[in-house]
Amino acid sequence: MVLVDAVSLLLIFSLSFLVFLLTRRSIKKGGKMPPGPTPLPFIGNILQLRPNDILNSFRKLHMKYGSVYMVYFGTQPVLILNGYDAVKEALIDNADVFGERGRTPGLLKIFTEYGIIPTNGERWKQLRRFALTSMRNFGMGKRSIEERIQEEAQFLVEEMRKTKGSPFDPTFYLSRSVSNIICSIVFGNRFDYEDEEFLKLLKLLNQFSKLFDSPLTQLFNNFPHIMEYIPGPHLRAFENMKLLRGFIQERMEMHQESLDPNCPRDFIDCFLIKMKKEKQNKASEFNDDNLVMSTLNLFFAGTETTSTTLRYGFLILLKYPEIAEKVMQEIDHVIGHNRAPSVEDRSKMPYTDAVIHEIQRFADIVPLNVPHLVTQDTEFRGYTIPKGTMVFPMLTTVLKDPQWFKNPYSFDPGHFLDEHNAFKKNDAFMPFSAGKRICLGEGLARMELFLFFTTILQNFTMMTTKDPKDIDLSSGLRSGNIPRPYQLYVHPRQ
Repeated sequence: MVLVDAVSLLLIFSLSFLVFLLTRRSIKKGGKMPPGPTPLPFIGNILQLRPNDILNSFRKLHMKYGSVYMVYFGTQPVLILNGYDAVKEALIDNADVFGERGRTPGLLKIFTEYGIIPTNGERWKQLRRFALTSMRNFGMGKRSIEERIQEEAQFLVEEMRKTKGSPFDPTFYLSRSVSNIICSIVFGNRFDYEDEEFLKLLKLLNQFSKLFDSPLTQLFNNFPHIMEYIPGPHLRAFENMKLLRGFIQERMEMHQESLDPNCPRDFIDCFLIKMKKEKQNKASEFNDDNLVMSTLNLFFAGTETTSTTLRYGFLILLKYPEIAEKVMQEIDHVIGHNRAPSVEDRSKMPYTDAVIHEIQRFADIVPLNVPHLVTQDTEFRGYTIPKGTMVFPMLTTVLKDPQWFKNPYSFDPGHFLDEHNAFKKNDAFMPFSAGKRICLGEGLARMELFLFFTTILQNFTMMTTKDPKDIDLSSGLRSGNIPRPYQLYVHPRQ
C-alpha cells in the first residue's frame, strides 16, 4: 500500500512538472509575458505567496511588479490585476474576454460544477437570468422586500432590547436577521431566532469562513491531489459545505411534496415548476443539482457578506463615536423616532450614505475577488495572455487605490462627500465587483445595509468597554477580511 501511494505521488509530481514546463513554454512562445516572480517546478510561487499571510504576500508583489503580473499556483498560471484602471479595463472594457469564472480546486470542491457562482457558458446564463427574475418576482428592488427588511429590522431591535445593557457579541444577532431576508426569498419563510436548525446553519457558515482561511486551504489550491489526503481545517470546511447542501436537499424534497404549480411560494418552488416544464429536455439546466447549488449560492452570499459588513461597520463606529454621533443626528433630523427608516430617506441623508459606502470600502470583505478566466488569447496592456489563464482582479487594490481615495488606508467618509457635503459617487467603489460577474444581489444588499444600519442607530446608542483608540480594526483572516471578535452593549435612545 505504501509503495502504491509513493508511486502515485511520483506520477502526480512528474505529470505536474511536465504540465508546468509545457505551460511556461507555450506562454513564452506566445509573446511578451507579464512580469512576476520566477516560479519553481511543481510548487510554483508558494515561497512568495505564503499561505499563512496570503493578502500581505499579494500586496508586496503589487508594490514590486505593478498593476499586472503573473504568479503560479503550483503549475497553474494566474494573472493578477491591481488598481482601478487595470481591473476596469479587464472586467468592463473587455468583459467578454475576462468574463468567465475561473475555478480554483477549492472553489470547485465547495460549489461543484453546478449552480450560479462556479459555472460558465449557457448553464451560467440560464441560471443567473432565472435567479434574477425569480428574486425580482419575490420583491427584490420593490416595496415588498423593503417592507420585509423593515419588519426584520424591528425583530432585531427587539432582540437587542432584551440584552438590557449587557455586553454581547453581535455576530449571530446580525446574521440571523440578514439571513432571514434571503431565506424568505429562497425558502418562503423566515426562521425564529431560537430555531435550532437555523442556528446550526449559521454556525456552519460562520465556521466555514475561518476554516477556509486556513493555510492548508491555500495549499489545497496549489496541490489538491495531495492535500485531499491530509487532515486539517480545509477538509472540515468542505464537510461544512456538504452539511449545508444536505439541508437544502431536504428543503427541496419538502417543497416537492407540497408544491402547487399555480401558486409558487419562493425560489425553490419556481425552480421545481421550471424543472417540470423542461422534463422532456435532456439538455435542460433545470435539474436537482443546479437547484440545490443555486439555492446554496444565494443563501451563502445573501447571509455572510451583508452581515459581515454590518458587523465591521458597527465596530468602526465604536472606534469613531464622533462619526456615529453625526449619523444619529442626521437620522433624527430626516427620519425622527415616530416611523421606520425607508429607502427613500437615503437621498436626503448624504452623510449616512457616505458612511455606509466608506464602511464597504474600508471593510473590503472580498479583497481577492472571485477568480475569472480569459476566454481567448488576448493582448492586455502590452502583454500576451493565453486563453484559459486564471485571473484575480484584486478588489482590495481598487477599493484602496490612492488615485481614487486620498486616504486609502484610513476610514474617511469624506471619500464620498463633495465640497458642499453632498453625496459624491466614486467609480472605484467596487465592493460588488464589476462587469458580467457583478454580484446579482447588489440591489438587495444595498437596501439591507441602509435599513438595518439606520434602524439600529435610530433606536440605540452603541458602546464598548474598551477605549475607542484601543479598538483593532485589522482583519481576523489571512485571505479575506472579517472583524476580530468583539462585544458591544446598547442603550435605548428613547
